[in-house]
Amino acid sequence: MIYQTRDFGEIEIEENQMIDFRQPIYGFDEYSKYAVLHDSEMDSGIAWLQSLEEPGLCFVLVSSKSSPIPYEPVLPGDLGEVIGEGEYECWLIAVIHDEIEKSTLNLKSPLVINWKTGQGAQIILEGSYPVRQPLIEEAADAC
Repeated sequence: MIYQTRDFGEIEIEENQMIDFRQPIYGFDEYSKYAVLHDSEMDSGIAWLQSLEEPGLCFVLVSSKSSPIPYEPVLPGDLGEVIGEGEYECWLIAVIHDEIEKSTLNLKSPLVINWKTGQGAQIILEGSYPVRQPLIEEAADAC
């Protein structure tokens, strides 16, 4: 299907690329259909989560495996009941500022995707993970 987006213009999304968020992204409860868009020329660990219901809604994501901060979250045991059993991909929402050293990652509430089922969820982790972890380590050291 063809979707109109604010940042990427018209894009074609196949059904197997669509994600249905069973636990919506906090503050965006009315939107559940998304697609993860990657830069096809490089595997940088950065992607965009484009809403398929609202052309202007798009989040910058950083793969938990590519995070500049060591990050190995313990996912809730009942996650399989929400998005199905299988292997999960974990992504972090980034907030990118004009002054890059002010950019942050949300380590407390990752997005978890099960590509086998096409379902995802934003979860709140137990423990003391920061919501606004500086993306650049030098900025974290200055805090």
